[in-house]
Amino acid sequence: MRPGRILFWLVSAIIAALAAFWLLRPQAILVETAPVVTGRFVASIAADGRTRVRDRYAISAPGAGRIERVRLKPGDRIAKDAPVAILRAAQPVLVDARARAELEERLGAAEAQLEEAEALLARARIAQEKAMTDLDRTRQLLARGAVSSTALERDLAAAQLAGRDMAAAERRMHAATHQRAQAAAALRRSVEPGASDMIEITAPVSGVVLRVAVENETVVQAGTVILELGDLADLEIVADALTIEAVQMRPGAPVVIQGWGGPEDLRGTLQRVEPGGFTKISALGVEEQRTNVIINLVSPVEMREALGDNYRVDVRIQTAEQDPAILVPVGSLFRRASGWHVFAIIDDRARLRPVEISRRSGEVAAVASGLEAGVQVIVFPPGQLDDGMPVRLR
Repeated sequence: MRPGRILFWLVSAIIAALAAFWLLRPQAILVETAPVVTGRFVASIAADGRTRVRDRYAISAPGAGRIERVRLKPGDRIAKDAPVAILRAAQPVLVDARARAELEERLGAAEAQLEEAEALLARARIAQEKAMTDLDRTRQLLARGAVSSTALERDLAAAQLAGRDMAAAERRMHAATHQRAQAAAALRRSVEPGASDMIEITAPVSGVVLRVAVENETVVQAGTVILELGDLADLEIVADALTIEAVQMRPGAPVVIQGWGGPEDLRGTLQRVEPGGFTKISALGVEEQRTNVIINLVSPVEMREALGDNYRVDVRIQTAEQDPAILVPVGSLFRRASGWHVFAIIDDRARLRPVEISRRSGEVAAVASGLEAGVQVIVFPPGQLDDGMPVRLR
């Protein structure tokens, strides 16, 4: 065979081998990636909640009689000691001994409530003084670099809540004083000859009318609720959480309030987790054991003026914090064998890496070992992907 023909067949064989290698070689798989970063990790639990006025004042009839038509409507603002309704006696002013005894009991109960309100006011005053002292101390320590800014934020929120508790205690004091005065007036009508048969029922505190229970003119008994009054600037949130999640929550934990309809998220703090649980049927028909958690709003009133009583909100309650932490997207994690793994991209190939996860929350997980900041990991790795396979960014 001539040398030229030999060279031709040799070149053809090389070309065929290269073509076969090209066609049969592993194809790079399209993947999406995300970087591993260093940052602040916050674990939180999401829950649905609703707002409620912390202190609702039920204005009731101090005695039996006919109440005139109430002109107030829900949403009306009313000042302290402003007239709410007119009650006219439905019986002679001089009542029998049994009715007089009932009025005396009502006066005694009102005096007991007044004493309780005085004790709560003193307690709130002490708590406010302590909160302000702690805040001043933390500010001094922060100026010397002895504490973090997180401690200042915590003590600032505690001072704000102590101020709100103080204001609420003062309102309770005013309401208790008002109720005692109403009960005393009703008792005087029963023992003083010629006393007027008309009682003007007034508001114990300033606030907004939340509900009108008796609107039309009618006969009422002593203690019948006429309307409810409250301060919309003093709202709290009630959310129900799974009991297995509630055990991770601690009073004072920061809370983010979302989905309330306003342009910005609101801030709050966890006040308490109620000790009693209840059974609730989920949307999927599953029985769940839940408990209520109470959240204080600490954002300025100007940010939430449109928020009212019994409005729906979404809350995220912080349960843990780590700063700094190695953060990786939860979508890059998968289970293999007995632990968590990720695919890291090294030299355009997927490399399987075992990792140890310290905490997870939402879309981010904190890595204890196995990864370092700056590494690119594959998010939602395809099922056919394996260690060493070539990859190409989508």
